[in-house]
Amino acid sequence: MKLRLNFLLPLLVALSGLSGALPAVRRRDADIESLFGISRLSRDYSGKRGDPRDKYFHESTFHPHYDGRFADKILSYDERRTHLTALMQTYLSAMNDIGAETWIMHGSLLGWWWNRKIMPWDSDVDVQMSYQSIKFLADYYNMTIHHFRLPGVEKGRDYMLEVNPHYVIDTIEDKLNVIDARWIDTETGLFIDITTLRRNRTAEALGLEGVMMCKDRHHYLEKDIYPLRDSVFENMPVKIPFAYSALLEEEYGARALTRTDFENHHFDQDKMEWIPLR
Repeated sequence: MKLRLNFLLPLLVALSGLSGALPAVRRRDADIESLFGISRLSRDYSGKRGDPRDKYFHESTFHPHYDGRFADKILSYDERRTHLTALMQTYLSAMNDIGAETWIMHGSLLGWWWNRKIMPWDSDVDVQMSYQSIKFLADYYNMTIHHFRLPGVEKGRDYMLEVNPHYVIDTIEDKLNVIDARWIDTETGLFIDITTLRRNRTAEALGLEGVMMCKDRHHYLEKDIYPLRDSVFENMPVKIPFAYSALLEEEYGARALTRTDFENHHFDQDKMEWIPLR
Protein backbone atom coordinates (compact mmCIF):
# COMPACT_ATOMS: atom_id res chain seq x y z
CA MET A 1 0.00 0.00 0.00
CA LYS A 2 2.73 2.44 0.93
CA LEU A 3 4.67 2.18 -2.32
CA ARG A 4 1.52 2.26 -4.43
CA LEU A 5 0.14 5.32 -2.67
CA ASN A 6 3.47 7.14 -2.82
CA PHE A 7 3.63 6.48 -6.55
CA LEU A 8 0.14 7.88 -7.15
CA LEU A 9 0.28 10.82 -4.75
CA PRO A 10 1.75 13.51 -7.06
CA LEU A 11 -0.81 12.65 -9.72
CA LEU A 12 -3.69 12.60 -7.25
CA VAL A 13 -2.75 15.98 -5.81
CA ALA A 14 -2.77 17.45 -9.30
CA LEU A 15 -6.05 15.79 -10.21
CA SER A 16 -7.79 17.01 -7.07
CA GLY A 17 -7.28 20.68 -7.91
CA LEU A 18 -9.93 21.61 -10.43
CA SER A 19 -9.19 24.54 -12.71
CA GLY A 20 -11.23 27.74 -12.77
CA ALA A 21 -12.75 29.91 -10.08
CA LEU A 22 -14.20 28.34 -6.96
CA PRO A 23 -18.01 28.41 -6.71
CA ALA A 24 -19.52 31.09 -4.51
CA VAL A 25 -20.54 29.92 -1.05
CA ARG A 26 -22.97 31.75 1.17
CA ARG A 27 -21.29 32.60 4.46
CA ARG A 28 -22.96 31.88 7.78
CA ASP A 29 -20.28 33.26 10.04
CA ALA A 30 -21.13 32.78 13.73
CA ASP A 31 -19.39 35.76 15.27
CA ILE A 32 -19.13 36.52 18.99
CA GLU A 33 -22.28 38.66 18.93
CA SER A 34 -24.40 35.84 17.51
CA LEU A 35 -23.14 33.52 20.25
CA PHE A 36 -24.53 35.62 23.10
CA GLY A 37 -25.63 33.28 25.87
CA ILE A 38 -23.45 30.48 24.50
CA SER A 39 -19.98 31.95 24.88
CA ARG A 40 -18.89 33.13 28.32
CA LEU A 41 -16.71 35.81 26.68
CA SER A 42 -17.67 39.34 25.74
CA ARG A 43 -14.60 39.78 23.52
CA ASP A 44 -13.60 37.83 20.43
CA TYR A 45 -10.06 36.41 20.67
CA SER A 46 -10.15 34.82 17.23
CA GLY A 47 -7.96 35.88 14.33
CA LYS A 48 -10.97 36.85 12.24
CA ARG A 49 -9.84 40.40 11.51
CA GLY A 50 -6.44 39.28 10.27
CA ASP A 51 -7.59 36.21 8.33
CA PRO A 52 -8.34 36.18 4.59
CA ARG A 53 -11.92 37.14 3.74
CA ASP A 54 -12.92 33.70 2.41
CA LYS A 55 -11.63 31.73 5.40
CA TYR A 56 -14.55 30.39 7.44
CA PHE A 57 -13.03 29.02 10.65
CA HIS A 58 -10.91 31.47 12.65
CA GLU A 59 -8.49 30.05 15.21
CA SER A 60 -7.53 32.11 18.25
CA THR A 61 -4.77 34.68 18.06
CA PHE A 62 -2.87 33.03 20.93
CA HIS A 63 -2.95 29.36 19.80
CA PRO A 64 -4.08 27.58 16.59
CA HIS A 65 -5.92 24.84 18.47
CA TYR A 66 -8.31 27.09 20.39
CA ASP A 67 -11.44 28.84 19.14
CA GLY A 68 -11.13 32.49 20.17
CA ARG A 69 -14.90 32.94 20.41
CA PHE A 70 -14.84 30.66 23.45
CA ALA A 71 -11.25 30.81 24.75
CA ASP A 72 -9.05 33.59 26.06
CA LYS A 73 -6.13 31.53 27.37
CA ILE A 74 -4.12 28.33 26.97
CA LEU A 75 -4.98 25.57 29.41
CA SER A 76 -2.43 23.84 31.60
CA TYR A 77 -1.11 20.39 30.66
CA ASP A 78 -3.45 18.51 33.02
CA GLU A 79 -6.48 20.68 32.27
CA ARG A 80 -6.02 20.24 28.54
CA ARG A 81 -5.82 16.46 28.82
CA THR A 82 -9.01 16.32 30.89
CA HIS A 83 -10.95 18.55 28.52
CA LEU A 84 -9.67 16.84 25.37
CA THR A 85 -10.77 13.48 26.74
CA ALA A 86 -14.26 14.85 27.40
CA LEU A 87 -14.25 16.47 23.95
CA MET A 88 -13.54 13.13 22.29
CA GLN A 89 -16.01 11.19 24.40
CA THR A 90 -18.85 13.64 23.81
CA TYR A 91 -18.15 13.77 20.08
CA LEU A 92 -18.25 10.00 19.72
CA SER A 93 -21.42 9.82 21.81
CA ALA A 94 -23.18 12.54 19.81
CA MET A 95 -22.20 11.13 16.41
CA ASN A 96 -23.35 7.68 17.48
CA ASP A 97 -26.74 9.09 18.52
CA ILE A 98 -27.04 11.03 15.26
CA GLY A 99 -25.90 8.08 13.18
CA ALA A 100 -23.00 9.90 11.48
CA GLU A 101 -20.22 7.72 10.05
CA THR A 102 -16.95 8.94 11.55
CA TRP A 103 -13.56 7.54 12.53
CA ILE A 104 -10.30 8.75 14.09
CA MET A 105 -7.26 9.59 11.96
CA HIS A 106 -3.81 11.19 12.03
CA GLY A 107 -2.41 11.89 15.53
CA SER A 108 -5.53 10.55 17.23
CA LEU A 109 -5.14 7.24 15.40
CA LEU A 110 -1.49 7.13 16.47
CA GLY A 111 -2.60 7.65 20.07
CA TRP A 112 -5.04 4.77 19.60
CA TRP A 113 -2.17 2.59 18.35
CA TRP A 114 -0.20 3.09 21.54
CA ASN A 115 -2.75 2.88 24.34
CA ARG A 116 -6.21 3.75 22.98
CA LYS A 117 -5.84 7.32 24.29
CA ILE A 118 -5.09 10.82 23.05
CA MET A 119 -1.37 11.58 23.11
CA PRO A 120 -0.82 13.68 26.27
CA TRP A 121 1.14 16.39 24.41
CA ASP A 122 -1.57 16.86 21.76
CA SER A 123 -3.77 19.92 21.88
CA ASP A 124 -6.27 18.80 19.25
CA VAL A 125 -8.13 15.73 18.00
CA ASP A 126 -8.50 14.63 14.36
CA VAL A 127 -11.38 12.70 12.85
CA GLN A 128 -12.72 11.99 9.39
CA MET A 129 -16.28 11.55 8.16
CA SER A 130 -18.05 10.30 5.06
CA TYR A 131 -19.49 12.85 2.64
CA GLN A 132 -23.02 11.56 3.21
CA SER A 133 -22.63 12.18 6.94
CA ILE A 134 -21.20 15.70 6.66
CA LYS A 135 -24.05 16.64 4.32
CA PHE A 136 -26.56 15.26 6.82
CA LEU A 137 -24.96 17.27 9.63
CA ALA A 138 -24.95 20.41 7.49
CA ASP A 139 -28.62 19.97 6.60
CA TYR A 140 -29.96 19.13 10.06
CA TYR A 141 -27.39 19.76 12.82
CA ASN A 142 -25.32 22.78 11.88
CA MET A 143 -24.84 25.20 14.81
CA THR A 144 -26.59 22.87 17.24
CA ILE A 145 -25.64 22.84 20.93
CA HIS A 146 -25.25 19.48 22.68
CA HIS A 147 -25.36 19.39 26.47
CA PHE A 148 -23.59 16.64 28.40
CA ARG A 149 -23.56 15.81 32.08
CA LEU A 150 -19.93 15.09 32.94
CA PRO A 151 -18.34 13.68 36.11
CA GLY A 152 -17.21 16.51 38.39
CA VAL A 153 -18.97 19.18 36.31
CA GLU A 154 -21.97 20.31 38.32
CA LYS A 155 -23.95 21.98 35.55
CA GLY A 156 -22.60 19.88 32.71
CA ARG A 157 -21.00 21.31 29.58
CA ASP A 158 -22.14 22.45 26.14
CA TYR A 159 -20.54 21.49 22.85
CA MET A 160 -21.29 23.12 19.50
CA LEU A 161 -21.27 21.42 16.12
CA GLU A 162 -20.36 23.89 13.37
CA VAL A 163 -20.20 22.95 9.69
CA ASN A 164 -18.16 25.00 7.23
CA PRO A 165 -20.47 25.91 4.31
CA HIS A 166 -17.47 25.45 2.01
CA TYR A 167 -17.66 21.69 2.61
CA VAL A 168 -19.55 21.43 -0.69
CA ILE A 169 -16.39 22.41 -2.61
CA ASP A 170 -14.49 19.24 -3.54
CA THR A 171 -11.21 20.73 -4.74
CA ILE A 172 -7.98 21.19 -2.79
CA GLU A 173 -7.76 24.64 -4.38
CA ASP A 174 -9.99 25.86 -1.54
CA LYS A 175 -6.93 26.07 0.68
CA LEU A 176 -8.55 28.35 3.27
CA ASN A 177 -11.27 25.84 4.11
CA VAL A 178 -9.69 22.41 4.42
CA ILE A 179 -11.56 21.78 7.70
CA ASP A 180 -15.18 20.85 6.96
CA ALA A 181 -16.62 21.01 10.48
CA ARG A 182 -15.69 21.34 14.14
CA TRP A 183 -16.93 19.97 17.44
CA ILE A 184 -16.21 22.80 19.87
CA ASP A 185 -16.07 22.92 23.66
CA THR A 186 -17.89 26.17 24.45
CA GLU A 187 -16.21 26.37 27.85
CA THR A 188 -12.54 26.02 26.87
CA GLY A 189 -12.49 26.68 23.10
CA LEU A 190 -10.80 23.35 22.36
CA PHE A 191 -12.13 21.66 19.24
CA ILE A 192 -12.06 18.59 17.04
CA ASP A 193 -11.22 19.09 13.38
CA ILE A 194 -13.55 17.13 11.10
CA THR A 195 -12.45 16.48 7.52
CA THR A 196 -14.52 14.74 4.87
CA LEU A 197 -13.39 11.71 2.90
CA ARG A 198 -14.46 12.24 -0.72
CA ARG A 199 -14.32 10.43 -4.02
CA ASN A 200 -11.67 11.86 -6.31
CA ARG A 201 -14.02 12.27 -9.25
CA THR A 202 -11.37 13.75 -11.53
CA ALA A 203 -9.16 10.71 -10.97
CA GLU A 204 -12.12 8.42 -11.58
CA ALA A 205 -12.77 10.13 -14.92
CA LEU A 206 -9.25 9.10 -15.94
CA GLY A 207 -9.88 5.48 -14.99
CA LEU A 208 -8.43 5.45 -11.46
CA GLU A 209 -11.00 3.66 -9.31
CA GLY A 210 -11.24 3.55 -5.53
CA VAL A 211 -9.28 6.75 -5.01
CA MET A 212 -10.34 9.02 -2.12
CA MET A 213 -9.23 12.45 -0.94
CA CYS A 214 -9.66 15.08 1.75
CA LYS A 215 -9.34 18.82 1.16
CA ASP A 216 -6.28 18.89 3.44
CA ARG A 217 -4.34 17.13 0.63
CA HIS A 218 -4.42 13.66 2.16
CA HIS A 219 -5.13 10.91 -0.36
CA TYR A 220 -6.18 7.33 0.28
CA LEU A 221 -7.28 4.17 -1.41
CA GLU A 222 -10.86 3.30 -0.52
CA LYS A 223 -9.90 -0.25 0.47
CA ASP A 224 -7.46 1.12 3.05
CA ILE A 225 -10.29 2.96 4.84
CA TYR A 226 -13.21 0.56 4.38
CA PRO A 227 -14.56 -1.56 5.86
CA LEU A 228 -14.10 0.38 9.10
CA ARG A 229 -13.06 -1.61 12.16
CA ASP A 230 -14.70 -1.41 15.59
CA SER A 231 -12.48 -0.56 18.55
CA VAL A 232 -12.29 1.57 21.72
CA PHE A 233 -10.74 5.02 22.21
CA GLU A 234 -10.80 6.97 25.48
CA ASN A 235 -13.13 4.28 26.84
CA MET A 236 -15.66 4.90 24.08
CA PRO A 237 -16.65 2.77 21.06
CA VAL A 238 -14.89 4.11 17.97
CA LYS A 239 -14.32 3.32 14.32
CA ILE A 240 -10.82 3.07 12.86
CA PRO A 241 -9.70 2.64 9.21
CA PHE A 242 -9.20 -0.90 7.94
CA ALA A 243 -5.48 -0.63 7.09
CA TYR A 244 -4.61 1.40 10.18
CA SER A 245 -1.00 0.30 10.61
CA ALA A 246 -0.12 0.89 6.95
CA LEU A 247 -1.77 4.32 7.03
CA LEU A 248 0.10 5.30 10.19
CA GLU A 249 3.41 4.14 8.77
CA GLU A 250 2.68 6.04 5.56
CA GLU A 251 1.98 9.27 7.44
CA TYR A 252 4.47 9.13 10.32
CA GLY A 253 7.06 6.50 9.42
CA ALA A 254 7.65 3.06 10.91
CA ARG A 255 9.54 4.47 13.91
CA ALA A 256 6.44 6.25 15.17
CA LEU A 257 4.90 2.84 15.89
CA THR A 258 7.79 1.66 18.05
CA ARG A 259 9.62 4.71 19.39
CA THR A 260 8.99 4.96 23.15
CA ASP A 261 10.53 8.40 23.73
CA PHE A 262 8.86 11.39 22.11
CA GLU A 263 7.88 15.00 22.91
CA ASN A 264 9.62 14.81 26.29
CA HIS A 265 7.56 11.73 27.27
CA HIS A 266 8.47 8.08 27.77
CA PHE A 267 6.06 5.23 27.14
CA ASP A 268 5.84 2.95 30.17
CA GLN A 269 5.04 -0.53 28.87
CA ASP A 270 3.83 -1.75 32.26
CA LYS A 271 1.45 1.15 32.89
CA MET A 272 0.63 1.54 29.19
CA GLU A 273 0.96 5.29 29.61
CA TRP A 274 3.06 8.13 28.22
CA ILE A 275 4.88 9.53 31.26
CA PRO A 276 6.23 13.12 31.11
CA LEU A 277 9.95 13.44 31.71
CA ARG A 278 10.30 16.08 34.41
